Amino acid sequence: MTKNSRFYHFLRVLFGPLVTFLCRVKFINKKNIPEKGAYILASNHISGMDPLYMIIGQRRQIFFMAKAELFDNKLLGGFLRSMGCFPIARGRSDISSIKHFEQILQNENLMGIFIEGTRSKDGKFLPPKNGVSLIAYNSKTPVIPVCITKKGFFKIVHFGEPLSLYDMGLKTGASKELREATRIIMDNIKSLREQDIN
Repeated sequence: MTKNSRFYHFLRVLFGPLVTFLCRVKFINKKNIPEKGAYILASNHISGMDPLYMIIGQRRQIFFMAKAELFDNKLLGGFLRSMGCFPIARGRSDISSIKHFEQILQNENLMGIFIEGTRSKDGKFLPPKNGVSLIAYNSKTPVIPVCITKKGFFKIVHFGEPLSLYDMGLKTGASKELREATRIIMDNIKSLREQDIN
């Protein structure tokens, strides 16, 4: 699914204010997400609610990857697809999903990726994966770092400044470049955390 979903926007408008209030979500620099154009939102991952927090923080639809096992349940799988999610097999190369991701970006959409590849159980940063950098290079798409932080009773969703391919040092797509670009993205996410906890 690469088109914006009315169902997605209906749920965001209906439940967004309620989730924001009940979960005590605070958003910082929401306007760093341009109104048009393709961007990858690269975030850390500390809870199962993270995609929802990012969704209610933006008017534009965000398309997410979701682990393939969630789609085994037809009801849940149908809901996830209606929300713009698509399955990816974790732990191995999933070329078809990556191609789908790149196609969505070619259609000028927003994509959400959890750069660590899995959820951190203690909230600390995990080693990042190079998938974000690879997709950014292949699709020539800027990356916007996002940091989700739990501070007391609040959850802070902080959107950073967009990083161009030049900012990330992506010129040829060589493995060394991808690793360095991943480090740069992760360093930006960590910088947002430092701002939010101080």
